[in-house]
Amino acid sequence: MKLIITIIPDSVTDSVSLALTSQKFRVTQIASTGGFLRKGNSTLLIGVEDEHLDEALSILQDNVKKTNEAQKGVVFVIKVDKFFHF
Repeated sequence: MKLIITIIPDSVTDSVSLALTSQKFRVTQIASTGGFLRKGNSTLLIGVEDEHLDEALSILQDNVKKTNEAQKGVVFVIKVDKFFHF
């Protein structure tokens, strides 16, 4: 299992979350701020099985527009050793 941590602009958060959840990915959104201009961002936490990692990354890449510098996203993929659902 992997944990995807992605930091994206607020302006695309809704469309990215909708695209992920429509494909049955679970998404947790955390409001965050950072960067030089202190623009609003969202941090999304997405737990995925290894075989679905590429699909989730593709959805992220397709839905975060790269038309200007203000709309770049950052993605971290972390290996998860254990997962508990309560």
